[in-house]
Amino acid sequence: MQSKIRLPFLFLIVAFVFSCTQQKGPSASDIQYPDTKKVDTVDTYFGTEVPDPYRWLENDNAEETETWVEAQNKVTFSYLNDIPFRAEVKKTVKNLINYEKISAPDKHGEYYYYYKNDGLQDQSVYYRTKDLNSDKEEVFLNPNNFSEDGTISMAGTSFSNDGSLMTYLISDGGSDWRKAITLDTETKEVVGDTLTDLKFTGISWKGTEGFYYSSYERPKEGEALTAANKNQKVYFHKIGTQQSEDRVVFGGDIQRRGISAGLTEDERFLVLSPWKGTSGNELYIKDLEDPDGDFVQFVDNFENNHSVLHSEGDRLLIYTNLNAQNYRIAETTIDKPNPESWDTLISESEHVLNSASTAGGYLFLNYLEDAKSKVKQLTLDGEHVRDIDLPAIGSARGFGGESEDTELYYTFTSFTYPSTVFRYDIESGTSELYEQPDVAFHPDQYETKQVFYESKDGTEIPMFIVHRKGVELNGNNPTLLYGYGGFNISLTPSFSTRWISWLEMGGVFAMANLRGGGEYGESWHKAGTKMEKQNVFDDFIAAGEYLKAEDYTSSDKLAIMGGSNGGLLVGATMTQRPDLAQVAIPQVGVLDMLRYHKFTIGAAWASDYGRADDSKEMFEYLYGYSPYHNLEEGTSFPATLVTTADHDDRVVPAHSFKFAARLQEYHTGNTPVMIRIETRAGHGAGTPTSKTIKQLTDIFSFTLYNMDSQPDN
Repeated sequence: MQSKIRLPFLFLIVAFVFSCTQQKGPSASDIQYPDTKKVDTVDTYFGTEVPDPYRWLENDNAEETETWVEAQNKVTFSYLNDIPFRAEVKKTVKNLINYEKISAPDKHGEYYYYYKNDGLQDQSVYYRTKDLNSDKEEVFLNPNNFSEDGTISMAGTSFSNDGSLMTYLISDGGSDWRKAITLDTETKEVVGDTLTDLKFTGISWKGTEGFYYSSYERPKEGEALTAANKNQKVYFHKIGTQQSEDRVVFGGDIQRRGISAGLTEDERFLVLSPWKGTSGNELYIKDLEDPDGDFVQFVDNFENNHSVLHSEGDRLLIYTNLNAQNYRIAETTIDKPNPESWDTLISESEHVLNSASTAGGYLFLNYLEDAKSKVKQLTLDGEHVRDIDLPAIGSARGFGGESEDTELYYTFTSFTYPSTVFRYDIESGTSELYEQPDVAFHPDQYETKQVFYESKDGTEIPMFIVHRKGVELNGNNPTLLYGYGGFNISLTPSFSTRWISWLEMGGVFAMANLRGGGEYGESWHKAGTKMEKQNVFDDFIAAGEYLKAEDYTSSDKLAIMGGSNGGLLVGATMTQRPDLAQVAIPQVGVLDMLRYHKFTIGAAWASDYGRADDSKEMFEYLYGYSPYHNLEEGTSFPATLVTTADHDDRVVPAHSFKFAARLQEYHTGNTPVMIRIETRAGHGAGTPTSKTIKQLTDIFSFTLYNMDSQPDN
């Protein structure tokens, strides 16, 4: 009898020991964070002294900063590499990202041009063909040949109207600074000078003579990540001349943060949109057919958004939110520039007009109804033609083209609907499938719902929740809550390998449409700006509480995530409510709200944030929520993985450096608080696929491990 008892008992002991061995991973108690020196730096705002002991980390070129970065990455990657299921997470991410992706084609001259990625290529390849119905295609440009590590990317293209010349922009290491290279499309040979030091610009061709572009003064050596970008100028580059000879068209002594330049389709009007912030622009138009003409000022302030949508003779159609919180289409002529003389062609709707375009002699209006697309086709006189049937609830993009086009190509996507290209016949209104990706994912196994929950002040906030069908609402599901809430940007349903990877590993994904965004027009945007910014954080906190109250998850199984302005969101949330979530992932975040405006393009964000030097009241408000300044000593914070990149010249990495240093100093809990600093990368655009896989692997491994969960494939 004894032997029969001992054998299974011994087996259980062995199995238990084996199980513990297999699950062993890194421990936060074993982490030795790098020593970070403190300096005696104090700023005084309206009589209040504000210490900034980690100011030295703002000097990204200093050797001691580089040493600190290396030391932090060493600790972080040592921890991440020891997570036992990290390889399993990487396999899932890589498998899901490995599918062929094709963009909607654009026709220029005799060719259709489009991007295609076979799945794991670091950068998508630019192809062209004369016949979309044939298999004959050729590589026009392959960015994977621009650099050995795949970190130089294409960042935009522009063609002359006849398609004979094209200019493409390239970004090195994810930087917002660009080079512009012009090619003869027939021979693919470089034409003329390569332009350098371009930033926040498009390329607008005038015939084949040359093109308009915008540029800042070249930053001093070593100041690319810190020097403020201001006083942008518009230039005309004549093909065959040097960049040094380019003529200034607009700008110079007038202080503006930036100026966007573009030509109408008929190339008659040059349209300039000067801006100071992320919202609102002046409007100037020049009739290029008048050799003695000058720019006519249509709008002389930065209070509203305006863009020229279409021109026909002297007639101009303008997309604007002047006297229309949800946008309208106005019409006027070149000799009636005053906004008071504009007529309304398309009135404001109860739903926000998210975008407008023209193609084939028609207007296409893309509305957002509770953050979901609804597209209408109208004549250029504003008469309704049809509502366009979309394949599901989601996001449609495209619907732009030339006046002579008879068809166009648009994309449709949703959380579980991969970005798919459709061909649309403009006259008949019929859509047919053009290109649908084959993803190793079964959308019929998942469901998406939209819920509305109350924020702190009683405002109803929409949120999308995506999960496997039949999920048990037991409060034990690993849940990722994502948000942004700023700059009039709308978060709409779209397919992303990030979210699909999380879902495939058994997680619940939630995306909240916070105030500060553009989902419900300008009033929704303004309700999350400046002295109302706290509404955004309250909306996000309420989203987390809703998910817990409805038993999707619990504090121990909830992660909060956001990037850029969304990084600010996560930073403010974790300082105000460190108990809300188990994990926090602030990515490339704006985390020092007192000094953000001093770096690169940061001053443009003041239209949303306000500045600490605006007034005593504004300083106190910013100081009251600035994540870096509101980390409290002796607090147990969530497990935190701050992410940034060494070439981020939009939200400079100093924000994340300083926040992580103080977080490590003040944190008293038993969770890890660390920073992951990507090299040869920027704010996000142009990141090679190989780096994306590594980033997602690290984020999801860190998140699941600190929830005491594992991937459930």
